[in-house]
Order: sequence, then structure tokens, then C-alpha cells
Amino acid sequence: MAKYEKLIPRFLEYVTTETRSDENATTSPSTQTQVVFLHKLMDDLKEIGLSDVKYNESNGYVTALLPSNIDKKVPTMGFLSHVDTADFNAKGVNPQIVENYDGESIIKLDDAGKFVLDPKEFPNMKNYKGQTLITTDGSTLLGSDDKSGVAEIMTAMDFLVQHPEIKHGDIKIGFGPDEEIGTGADHFDAKDFATDFAYTMDGGPIGQLEYETFNAAAMKVDIQGKNVHPSEAKNIMINALQVAVDFQNALPSDEVPEKTDGRQGFYHLLSLEGTVDEAHMAYIIRDFERDGLEERKAFAAKVADQMNAKYGEGRVVATIKDQYYNMAEVLKDHMDVVDLAKDAMEAVDIKPLIEPVRGGTDGSKISFMGIPTPNIFAGAENMHGRYEFVSIETIEKAVDTMLKMNDLNVERN
Repeated sequence: MAKYEKLIPRFLEYVTTETRSDENATTSPSTQTQVVFLHKLMDDLKEIGLSDVKYNESNGYVTALLPSNIDKKVPTMGFLSHVDTADFNAKGVNPQIVENYDGESIIKLDDAGKFVLDPKEFPNMKNYKGQTLITTDGSTLLGSDDKSGVAEIMTAMDFLVQHPEIKHGDIKIGFGPDEEIGTGADHFDAKDFATDFAYTMDGGPIGQLEYETFNAAAMKVDIQGKNVHPSEAKNIMINALQVAVDFQNALPSDEVPEKTDGRQGFYHLLSLEGTVDEAHMAYIIRDFERDGLEERKAFAAKVADQMNAKYGEGRVVATIKDQYYNMAEVLKDHMDVVDLAKDAMEAVDIKPLIEPVRGGTDGSKISFMGIPTPNIFAGAENMHGRYEFVSIETIEKAVDTMLKMNDLNVERN
């Protein structure tokens, strides 16, 4: 029998609901499917007995309250997760259950065996020997990022409601949109959420505890070429696609995601599309140091200037916009919030894995809004594609961790 009866049914229901976000949209949430799902979560929150359940029309967040059941005042804790999935097929998610995985065998995702989870390619699979895995069928992502977090939060709150003998202070819940496109937390209402601290349940493997993220910027490069007939092109044509290639080649070739790790930053070309007449490129720029981010932005702008000096002013327009900053700048003054999660993990026999996030979370922006918000594991592995999977045992341990965090919050205050 499952440790938490409704946890896995909730998770399976949530991942089969399509909620992919759209970076080209102008609305918030960016897709109507997220709006529908968020309203469904409102119903679930009301059903388990939470109070003050509401949908914020201005930012797309659903929030709720589990009211305190003790006389003394303890700090208000929050838990957050995002409902959108990444830029990969998310329609028709068909989860596969693999029981008692032996840690060695190849798992065929599709019947033909075109797509497989191979421990030689994904050595992280060896960590799950003897556990039950949930995978895709090879045609979609799974959505464990971050439907795991949604199901875990819902289950932990349900458990506390069903066990009133467990003492707790006020606990606030937030489910938000568009984390995957980096805009979800832009309009988060920290004043309304009104917690002393919070946690995003949005990490990966068991034990992950993250309070340091990249500093991040997005760059769009628009190139205007000059298209004439190839027979008359000499000294006249400016091939926008070639200029785009030259721009990319002018950036440091070793400072890309596939050649960096640890605390190394990068430039990442996300897309290139165009014709001889015009081309458009999209990048993300990342660095753990704020000064490092500024240096990278300045270098990219310098490359654009060099291209304009060569081809004519205004041919290359690089537009750079900051996205989020390293939340360690805030959390270094609130390490008690990190320690609470660390101690809770150790109390439920989990070894904390404290490493910098080579990415960002909604907690990056929310921390700078005045609510210290580290990130905790939710279980997803191989996120954002057909090879995504999650362990049922890890999802259960995430709920254990949340409940223990509540216990320690009460005991220490």
C-alpha cells in the first residue's frame, strides 16, 4: 500500500493534463490550459479543507491557507510550485510504471524501442535500484517538473488536515504559471502571500537543496541583411544568415552549456531562424556572479558593435534584458531557512545535496521580493524531454520532508 494514498493518483492525473507554457504569448498565464488547470487545483484545495483559496487574475497564481492550530505564534511558512511544463510535446502524456527497477536494464519507452532509458547514457538510473519509476512513453515529456511539486504540496496539506493532532502554524500554498518561460513570478504578490519564508518544491533528485542560482539575462539579436540576385551579389549582398553565423562564432566557443559545469557560466543559442534578407537569434546568458553577467552582456554588445562597424550601423541589433539574479545574495542573510530544510532532510534519513543551481527557480525572483525562498527536491530526472522520469519513493520522501519541516518550525519557535 502506498505511503500516501492519494499522492500517486494525484500525480498521474496532473501530468496527463496538458499545461505547456508559450514564450510568445502576451497573456499571463501564457496558455489557457494553465488557467483551466489552476482552477482545477482550486477545487482540489477546497476539497481537502484549505481556507482562503483564490485565483489572482493579475498574475495567475492560486493561493490558499492552512490556518494555524496552535496557540503560540510561529513563523508563517510557504510552499510553492509551478504548473506549466517546458517547451516539448506535452499532449497525450501516457505515464508508464516500472516496478522494482533493477538499476541495470534498459527501459523501452515505446513499443518499437526507438526511445530507451539506458543506464549507460543516463547513469543516474543506477540510483533507483529496487524503486518504482514513472516514465514517459517516448512521445512526450512527463511533466514531473513540476507536477511532482504540485502533488507533493497538495498531499502534505491533505495529510495535515487529516491529522489535526500534528501541530502547525499558518502555512501558505502557491501554485503559479509560466516558470519555464521565466515570467511566472514577475508579478507574484509577495505582500498578499505574507509568509516569513517559503520553499519552491521544484528541484530534481532526492536531497537537492538549492539556495544559489545563476544570474540570468535573455538576448535577442535581429539582423537586417541586403538581398540581391546572387549573380550581382559581389560587394553588395549582406547575407543575414552569414552575419548570424559570424555573430555566434565571435562568442567564446567553450562557454556554452555542453562544455561547462559547476560554477562556469555560458552563452546559449536557443534559436536561429531567417533568410538572406533577415535573421533572428535568441540567447540566454548565465553567470553565478553579478559582475560576470555584466561582463558577458558587455561582450555580446561589443560583438554587435563590431558587426555594425563592418556591415553598417543598425544591421545588427542586440537587445539584452535581465531575467533574474542569484538568490544567494538574499539567502546568505537567512541561512536559518536553509538549515530548517537541511535538518528536516537529515531527520528523515536523506543526505542533503547542496549545490548551486545551473538555472533558476521562481524562488530567485521571490527571494528578492522579500520572502527568502530556497528550492527543494521534487524528484524529476532528465527534465524537459521524452527521457524524463521520477521515482515514487522520491516523491514520497519529498512529502516526508515537508511534514518534518513543519515539525521543526513549530519546535524551534
